[in-house]
Amino acid sequence: MGEVRELEGSREATPARAPGAPDHGLFGPGSVTWRVMSEPVMMVSGLRALLLQALHPRSMWGTAQNSELMDPQAAWHRLARTIEFVRIRTYGSLEEVERVGRRVRRLHARLEGLDLRTGEVFRIDDPENLLWVHMGEVDSYLDIARRAGIGLSDADADRFVDEQRRAAQVVGLDPADVPASVAEMREYYAMMRPKIWACRDAKEGLRRMFNPPVPRPLTPLKLAAPGLTLLVVATLPRWARRMYGLPGLPTSDLAATLALQALHRGSQVVPASLRYSPDARRAQQIMREHSQGHGSLGIAS
Repeated sequence: MGEVRELEGSREATPARAPGAPDHGLFGPGSVTWRVMSEPVMMVSGLRALLLQALHPRSMWGTAQNSELMDPQAAWHRLARTIEFVRIRTYGSLEEVERVGRRVRRLHARLEGLDLRTGEVFRIDDPENLLWVHMGEVDSYLDIARRAGIGLSDADADRFVDEQRRAAQVVGLDPADVPASVAEMREYYAMMRPKIWACRDAKEGLRRMFNPPVPRPLTPLKLAAPGLTLLVVATLPRWARRMYGLPGLPTSDLAATLALQALHRGSQVVPASLRYSPDARRAQQIMREHSQGHGSLGIAS
């Protein structure tokens, strides 16, 4: 793949970087992605994405068959690697993004899974699987951001989905095959719903979220797990909750939205030095400088 390329045909292509200009990676200060991903409430998105991704049986089987999900130490190491990958993909330089992307692509290329229905062996890096996992992230990030009250217009939402095609390219997908707007994302899910369901491993994964295996030093986190999991489940689409055998009531949607808004408002009283990660603080400083520079040129920020 070489250096992460400008996405052909993207309505929100990676900006060309002039010689000597700062390398802000895939997104940068003008992106919706940087606005969205820094907020603490977005931690709910990652857990929501896991539950959504698990509804594709091959995605779930491939994960369960290639990881030690029940080993607390191994599971937390895997989670830490995933978090680090998302951090670099969001805030890292193009060189850093390419390095972690190459490592992930090599890993996926070596792994296979067994379809427990048909006995067929499948590749983990099958494009359908990669796209399903990608869209689970994108849908979750956008849904939580908008419901929590992170101000995004409809145009912003479309831009966010389009920007995430750059992230899809990092794991080996062709950006031309990835939804580039909210409408296209909805069409994708409408197409996929007849093909997905909650297999036994997916339901077991949901049960473990209420009482997760954690390393001994992190045992106190078990106290927060049931409440957080209830919120995460309530943020899933109604059809996804029903696949898990859970209520898909409109009242659950409203309660989840109100809880997300309360979480987001509550986080705003925490000092920025504690509320945001170092990468997010650096990105916000760059965004402020970018906005001020545009303002000095008479350009609306």
